[in-house]
Amino acid sequence: MNRTHDPEIQYAPPAEIERCQSARLVGTMDYVAANSPYYRRLFAAHDIDPATIRTLEDLTRLPVTTKEDLQLHGPDFVCVPPEKIADYVTTSGTLGDPVTFALTDADLDRLARNEALSFFTAGCAEGDILQLMTTIDRRFMAGLAYFLGARRLGIGVVRVGNGIPELQWDTIRRIQPTTCIAVPSFLIKLIEFAEANGMDYRASSLRRAVCIGESLRDGNFELNTLGRQIHDKWPELDLRSTYASTEMQTSFTECACHRGGHLQPELIVVELLDGDDRPVTPGTPGEVTITTLGVEGMPLVRFKTGDICVGYHDRCGCGRTTMRLGPVFGRKGQMIKLKGTTLYPPAMFDVLDSVAEIDNYIVEVSSNDLGTDSVAVRIHSSDRSDEFVKRLKDIFRARIRVAPEVIFDSADRIAHIQMPPMSRKPRKIVIFA
Repeated sequence: MNRTHDPEIQYAPPAEIERCQSARLVGTMDYVAANSPYYRRLFAAHDIDPATIRTLEDLTRLPVTTKEDLQLHGPDFVCVPPEKIADYVTTSGTLGDPVTFALTDADLDRLARNEALSFFTAGCAEGDILQLMTTIDRRFMAGLAYFLGARRLGIGVVRVGNGIPELQWDTIRRIQPTTCIAVPSFLIKLIEFAEANGMDYRASSLRRAVCIGESLRDGNFELNTLGRQIHDKWPELDLRSTYASTEMQTSFTECACHRGGHLQPELIVVELLDGDDRPVTPGTPGEVTITTLGVEGMPLVRFKTGDICVGYHDRCGCGRTTMRLGPVFGRKGQMIKLKGTTLYPPAMFDVLDSVAEIDNYIVEVSSNDLGTDSVAVRIHSSDRSDEFVKRLKDIFRARIRVAPEVIFDSADRIAHIQMPPMSRKPRKIVIFA
């Protein structure tokens, strides 16, 4: 077995994994105490001696770090002088102003290792060819990470970028890639283009899609509406979910068992916290909170990502014993309170994806002084009748107990809202203050 791309720690007993992470955590705490202006100030303000943080359990004694902290004090998180910075990236800014991250050569090497591990977990191997259907520019970390990781694993890369189904299919025909990186909803557009042009896409060279940005599965690990739509049309395409963020500089990717994304224990520590920043009980959704291990430029300690997931600690069918993260239920900053019901946007997306007459949509949320939300779905549909609106609202009530306002709009306007000029990835929800 090639341990470079399948390290033994992923199959170790849980106690051994914890010892490995604790040892790496000691290095992180010593490093930020010596080099991070932000964390030195935080430890002093809370009278914390970082030398006493030596185990994963000790982490709970530390304050959390938030996105607002990064937005307000970003430069104070940088632990290296400017001449050591090799690459600058920014977060997408989904829940606020983008944050600039500085990576050293060592961080880029770590990023390559992480993605090589992730691609290996997803079933990729040396000799595969990866078609990159996401951007590698616009200060986007992910596209660069995919490229570096693929090359580390010995995978060839064709950098097509996002959008343009005709160019994607022309590239598939010319180069015969085996794997693609794509947003799941874009796979639907690829299928639609192929069908409209009489292409036998199921006979193409693509056999695997590593999917980013949108959930493919529900809380029971069954394909959700979007995942089923892709699978029903293209059953030969093996769909693998991956979850990551710029802040964590690490990803969680599904193995062949499709039972959640596997932790890379030597690269990151994960906690799942409740609203009071306490660990949730096993099987309970919590906010993904991470501590990076081995990051040189901008390490983070107990950073709250805003994403709500469930963690799984049982041995996976693939043999790995590492923690797995289930599908993202939603983002804490996007929790909706509608008519007495609390829900997350993915539940609404799943309803909208299931209605054949809807070509495209955006969910719009606005809050009032009472702490409740007004929710509208702006849709482009082939049916604009009153009967269709009633049926759509009935589906919403049956699935999530409440129904939003329905607004019909043009395909062009919805597409513009989804992908504004400065955006790097499409959005399905807009929240108005």
